[in-house]
Formats: sequence, structure tokens, C-alpha cells
Amino acid sequence: MSNEIVISLEKVSKKYHLGEPRKFTEIFDYIFHNRRDNIFWALKDISIKINKGEAVGIVGPNGSGKSTILKIIAGIVTPTKGKVEVIGKVAALLELGTGFHTDLTGRENIFLYGAIMGMSPDQIRKKFEKIVDFSGVREFIDTPLKHYSSGMRVRLAFSVAINIDPDILVVDEALAVGDVEFQQKCLQVFENFRKKKLTMVIVSHDLSLLKKICPRLILIENGGIKN
Repeated sequence: MSNEIVISLEKVSKKYHLGEPRKFTEIFDYIFHNRRDNIFWALKDISIKINKGEAVGIVGPNGSGKSTILKIIAGIVTPTKGKVEVIGKVAALLELGTGFHTDLTGRENIFLYGAIMGMSPDQIRKKFEKIVDFSGVREFIDTPLKHYSSGMRVRLAFSVAINIDPDILVVDEALAVGDVEFQQKCLQVFENFRKKKLTMVIVSHDLSLLKKICPRLILIENGGIKN
């Protein structure tokens, strides 16, 4: 691990507006008077710095803000306040195959996700067999994703994410729906990434699993870092 900081969050906060106005008068008031009754701060003045090659686990109860941190690092969500700097190509496995389209086949989704990550069709073709082999869904690769089980979707999404040569891997509860064999394969991937000095940020409720992968853990509670 080097001392080069590749992920920096400085006093980052994220605000969401919960619910929607139902009556015409409420809509009018909401639009023209900037009404903000139902505000939820998912993150409150979070500051995190992660070095190149570091494996960091983020833990905490449901609703504490863990997934929001990953989405901000991945560039999917912008913070309401604060400064974010991420250096390098980020591969993100968030929720259940975020970035995939359920009406497309597994094959089509591989090319779609690769294109989103800036890979050319030729580059994706060179990785295609490796992606399919790791995922274990070859029999269903030309089947629409909506017919996949949750475990199959995660295996395919994870396989694509690790094979697009990322500098930073961001993973949110990927192993929660996988079987034991898949979990062992993932652990081997994480170990290989550590040896290659690639940066990883992983969210999981499985503390024993995170301790195997991540020397550093960050506890999040109520949108803030718990010291």
C-alpha cells in the first residue's frame, strides 16, 4: 500500500427529500416556496481518506449511510455538501446488479456494462470468456436478465466488475446472496486484488468476512463516523 490518496471525502453530507406533496396546494407551495418538510440527512460531514492499494471495510446498521458513501465514491450520487475526489477507474457492484438492464440478455449486459466503463467492443470480447467462466451462468448467458435468480445476477455483475481492469473496486453486500463456492471465489479475487495493490471499498454486515479482507474498518452510524 502506498501513501497516495486515491479516495478523498471531505466534510461530505447528503440530503434526501422524503415523500412527495399530494394536494395541489402542497405542490404549489413545494415548487414556489421551496418547501422542505421531509428532509433526511443520509450523511453528515463525513471525512474519509483511502490510500492506493488499501482495502477498507465499511460497517454499520441498516440505514446508517454505508451504501450512500459507496454511491458517492462511484459517482452515482453527488453530495449535497463537501468535496469528493476519486483518482482512477472505479468498478462498482452496488445493490443487485446496478447498471444492468433486466430486459437484456446476460451477453448484452456484459457488453453494455463494459461500454459504460469505457471499454471498446474488442476489449470486451477478449474478456468475455473469462467473465462468463467466473460467473458460472454460461447456460443462461443468452437469456434475459429478468429470468435470472438474484444470485445469478450478482455473480454476473461481480464477474464483469472484476474483469474490466479497475483501479478501485467498490462492492456493496455482493456476497450476501452468493453460495459458499461463490464466496470462496470472491475471497480469492479480493486477495489477488490486494496483491496487485488495487484499492477496495467493501460494505458488508458479515464482520468476520470483512476482517479477512480489510485491515481497516470504518463504522458508520446515523450518517456519521463512529469513533
